[in-house]
Amino acid sequence: MNFMSIGRRSFLKAMGATGMLSALPEAALGFQTGQGPIAQEVAPPGDNAVAQPGNSIRFCVIGLDHPHILGMTAAVIRGGGKLAAFYSTLPKATADFQKLYPGARLARSEDEILNDPSIQLVASASIPNLRAPLGIRVMQHGKDFLSDKPALTTLEQLDEVRRVSAQTGKMFAIMYSERLEVRAAVQAGYLVRQGAIGKVVQTINIAPHQVNAPSRPDWFWDPVQYGGILCDIGSHQAEQFVYYTGSTKAEVTASQIANVNHPNHPQFQDFGDMMLSGNGGAGYVRVDWFTPGGLGTWGDGRLFLLGTEGYIELRKYIDIAGRPGGDHLFIVDRKQTRYIDCRNVVLPFGPQFVADIVNRTHIAQNQDQALLAAELVLKAQKNAKVLTFATQGPLSTPRL
Repeated sequence: MNFMSIGRRSFLKAMGATGMLSALPEAALGFQTGQGPIAQEVAPPGDNAVAQPGNSIRFCVIGLDHPHILGMTAAVIRGGGKLAAFYSTLPKATADFQKLYPGARLARSEDEILNDPSIQLVASASIPNLRAPLGIRVMQHGKDFLSDKPALTTLEQLDEVRRVSAQTGKMFAIMYSERLEVRAAVQAGYLVRQGAIGKVVQTINIAPHQVNAPSRPDWFWDPVQYGGILCDIGSHQAEQFVYYTGSTKAEVTASQIANVNHPNHPQFQDFGDMMLSGNGGAGYVRVDWFTPGGLGTWGDGRLFLLGTEGYIELRKYIDIAGRPGGDHLFIVDRKQTRYIDCRNVVLPFGPQFVADIVNRTHIAQNQDQALLAAELVLKAQKNAKVLTFATQGPLSTPRL
């Protein structure tokens, strides 16, 4: 045994593996931490920014079961929609909605709205498994439909929606708000279309949510009514995969779900993930109900777009221990690293959607892609592997 081997053993024993690694220079480990200048930018209002909407429609709301209806209503009004009436069977939600929109009439029934020939659009955030049947009735009465997500909870509903939409020529639109109503996500779409990162290869969506159990209605815990975690939360992420990759055909490679931490609601799912592949790229999605109270917002939604010439990361709602507020975009290309503040980006969906209704176009949302995203999550949910995690104590410290 020579001096070098004895010295090395003594050195490892004295310092430990962690201490040794931390003492070595980063260059010796092959790490490069040199950082070039990072450009700081503020995104302009956007490609489709408009001062005033150019079109006008009359619309109504049926179903106030989820507060997403407030954002949906605001978007349509922002686009030139005139809220004529609404209908709900929930007393508190009805009273709150009336305070926000005192000029809107409280209809006596759903039929009163469906049979009004002056109404061009019905928007709804009813209980999820009731949305598609309502949308079918709306289209059969000659009106377009805008649903909260998830808009469908079964593949049978999807088949019927496609059939009726094709038969009537009416739209079954879905408010995928995590892209359509998030300024950083809108800006990312502009950058992708400009070729800023080359061809998109993969999307990765991490979408944690805060459960806020005491405030949730009974249907929230029932997968028959809300569709399951991949169908519900995952619909946002599937739509982003379809949109940013430009996929027109796609399938689910794998999916899994679990109830890790809600034994009082045995049918509930608080964790899920899925892998997607399409003719435009690949995708991975993770969704959960584990956002801790210390974050300060309902979830740290993140999107990663991998391209052939660079990549984009979005911190949609919070940049933890970093910049205040949301709508943060980071982009790296072959020339530089850039941070883009997207708070000034104008949300184009409302004006575009109202214009689509008037002009019978599909600029705000591609109908086929919207329903393809729904199909993906329905199949992912239906075929998901159910995980069971064993109870585990604190991790033990390994011995050297």
